[in-house]
Amino acid sequence: MSLNPSRICAVLGPTNTGKTHYAIERMLAHRTGIIGLPLRLLAREVYDRIVALRGPSVVALVTGEERIVPPRAQFWVCTVEAMPQGMGADFVAIDEIQLCADPERGHVFTDRLLNMRGHHETLFMGASTMRGPISQLVRGVEFMQRDRFSELNYAGSKKISRMPARSAIVGFSVDNVYAIAELLRRQKGGAAVVMGALSPRTRNAQVEMYQNGDVDYLVATDAIGMGLNLDITHVAFSGLSKFDGRKMRRLMPNELSQIAGRAGRYRTSGTFGVTGEASPLEPEVVEAIENHRFTPLKKLQWRNSKLSFGTVDALIKSLEQSSSDNVLIKARPAEDQRTLQAVYNDAEVMARASDPASVQLLWDTCRIPDFRGISFTDHTNIVERIFNFLHEFGQVSEDWFANQIAHIDKIGGGIDSLSKRLAFIRTWTYVAQRKGWVANENYWREETRAVEDRLSDALHSALTQRFVDRRTSVLMRRLKQKESLVAEVDNNGGVTVEGEFIGHLNGFRFQLDKSASPEEAKTLRAASVAALQPEFNLRSDRMYNAPDTEFDFTEQGGLMWGEHAVGKLVAGADALSPMVEVFVDEEAGVDVAKKVERRLAHFIERKIAAAFESLIALRDDEAVVGLARGLAFRLVESLGVIPRSVVAKEVKELDQDGRGLLRKHGVRFGQYTIFQQLMLKPAPTRLRLVLWSLQEGLDEFPEAPPAGLVTIPEVKGAPKGYYPRAGYRLAGTRAIRIDMLERLADLTRAQDVKSGFEANGDMLSITGMTLEQFADLMQGLGFAAEKGEREKVKPEAGEEKPAKEGAEAEEETTEVFYTFKWVPKQRAARPDNQQSQKPRKPKGNAKSTGPKKHSAKPPRKDKPVDPDNPFAALMALKGK
Repeated sequence: MSLNPSRICAVLGPTNTGKTHYAIERMLAHRTGIIGLPLRLLAREVYDRIVALRGPSVVALVTGEERIVPPRAQFWVCTVEAMPQGMGADFVAIDEIQLCADPERGHVFTDRLLNMRGHHETLFMGASTMRGPISQLVRGVEFMQRDRFSELNYAGSKKISRMPARSAIVGFSVDNVYAIAELLRRQKGGAAVVMGALSPRTRNAQVEMYQNGDVDYLVATDAIGMGLNLDITHVAFSGLSKFDGRKMRRLMPNELSQIAGRAGRYRTSGTFGVTGEASPLEPEVVEAIENHRFTPLKKLQWRNSKLSFGTVDALIKSLEQSSSDNVLIKARPAEDQRTLQAVYNDAEVMARASDPASVQLLWDTCRIPDFRGISFTDHTNIVERIFNFLHEFGQVSEDWFANQIAHIDKIGGGIDSLSKRLAFIRTWTYVAQRKGWVANENYWREETRAVEDRLSDALHSALTQRFVDRRTSVLMRRLKQKESLVAEVDNNGGVTVEGEFIGHLNGFRFQLDKSASPEEAKTLRAASVAALQPEFNLRSDRMYNAPDTEFDFTEQGGLMWGEHAVGKLVAGADALSPMVEVFVDEEAGVDVAKKVERRLAHFIERKIAAAFESLIALRDDEAVVGLARGLAFRLVESLGVIPRSVVAKEVKELDQDGRGLLRKHGVRFGQYTIFQQLMLKPAPTRLRLVLWSLQEGLDEFPEAPPAGLVTIPEVKGAPKGYYPRAGYRLAGTRAIRIDMLERLADLTRAQDVKSGFEANGDMLSITGMTLEQFADLMQGLGFAAEKGEREKVKPEAGEEKPAKEGAEAEEETTEVFYTFKWVPKQRAARPDNQQSQKPRKPKGNAKSTGPKKHSAKPPRKDKPVDPDNPFAALMALKGK
């Protein structure tokens, strides 16, 4: 249909054939050129490539929302819709020419196919399915078939969790894209997001994350099918249907091929498949995609480009005109035509559009794209408002225009809010790009572009924050590159690797950040192992050379280095020889673990040696022999404190020489307990309870009583044997410290325990108890306590009376007193078995009708009386 003698060539073939690269080379071989591309994103990519080759002073970029036109522009990079009409150029190229068949935009591509020509060369690049229509519509065209540089093979269905690295997962709705990206964040560390609605700035920032390896996955709409060159090895479809503006429909094999073809780069083969709920592709579809054989196109979308602007009716009539060529079918009304028909009913608009110039202006205004997508009515209202401004004033009101932008220029909010504002600013960017529509157009072009950039950066940040685990992605990239990872540990044990917080180092155990998902844990653990090894070695050296003052043990047998738990004690061959179990991660290495173990062993050995010095001296004294040796062994075995009742036989059989040997080592033969006085100090007591608990195999170790207390309340649930190891004896509802108990026993020796005695001030002072508490204690020790009342002795003359208030001011005439008598062993309470003193149940069928009565039996005369017993003299008189 064209008589232009210039070279016209259709360069056809599948994706990854270098068609766009070839067109750029051909354009730069001419003095001037224009190339039309299907997407603003792709136009920006090609613009950047040509600028890198020829510099910005000779390259123009013209899209609906961008206009960069230097004074000496030679090469024009445009979206197909924005290609300048009527401007001669030596070279013209149209990319993705198969979009002539697209229901929405096809008529624009068809118009360029029919009417755009270069003075010397014209190229049409696209799919081989266009060969027939081009040959019928364009005279003198030559065809160049280009084959794919690499193979494209079907890989079947894969779960997203098993998706290989460098994959693109394709969704056909924003919600679908976001859901997939969220899943990849949890399972793979994150994904970049690419959609046609993104600004070039946001899209480039997202793609850069993917291209430089920050993330290994890309989630995209079918926008990636239009010539965007990415390093993709596998393309997976999460669905096989899309909404085409009117209804949901299944994608055709050639459309699937256009997207799948993004897999593989230059000579590297690629694969494609399905994931999620998408069903496996049919064999015939797979074969068509792999072999690039598709049903040829028969019809192209067309709309009359020779419009009449006499009246609005004439304009609409010219838009609805059909072609006489059977290859060209009339396109359904596009968005601009539907907008024109909608505003046609507005009386003010119709009154203004009364001449050809006004009709032309109205048509130009109706061609503002509906970037906002809120509602068609909202869009037509804006179009009407802009047209009225332009018709009445020649320009859009600057105050109104500034107010519209001010409402959008906000970077707060989430992804949805930012995406909407970004769509809104595209409308005003488009308006600012129209020549003469706004005053100070250079200012407003820069301002709208600046707002778009701010929103783009905010959206990129929001997308990254939501869909990329920055920490995991950075560490994965470092690990893949086999780089040395640098770890830093702050004063609180916080661990950062390459600036990313990954957890805490407590001593020699690394604890992952609790916010890390199970999917992240493997990567973080691998990064921590690689990065913390030098820290483990340095820390073990510092610990090995640290003084003992930096170490301690806990009530539960834990071993601390400063604030760090680095090990615990475990039972050894005997109580004084515990073993050490270290808290060291396996990844720290055997050498570190052994060094920590040796240091802790040295600490606890010295701690035991210091706390039990007198006991160890007794154990190691070879001069202690015979029966004394045996008693010494029992005492050491009990860690310096043992109830006398447990070793009563050994004590009775021990002669005075043996007793003397033991007394030299500080052993005291008390009425109730045999003990070393030094073993009752707080430090040995605390350690003794830990060592005893280890030997007993207790799950929870009882704690030592607070230092300095003479008596303590009964410890509920205390394990058997606790009180002697704590340095106390349970008597009644309280336990009394062993050494103070022996002092009390010394005081009672001077009393008439048979007839009875009262507690004197010294006894109460020793125990620090009230009279009632003392009575309970004495009963627990085997004494009977008889309560009585008597007249109170009046103070001597000159003595001061204590002041009292209120009802208590009346003088008390009586007082309570207790009389204590020794109850022979047969009637005494059970000896201290370290449990609460509970009444025994009567045996057999006997029923208890009152206090149980006991009869005392005389001591057996064939056994010698213990000379240390304070009641020995009384007991010797019982038979007389």
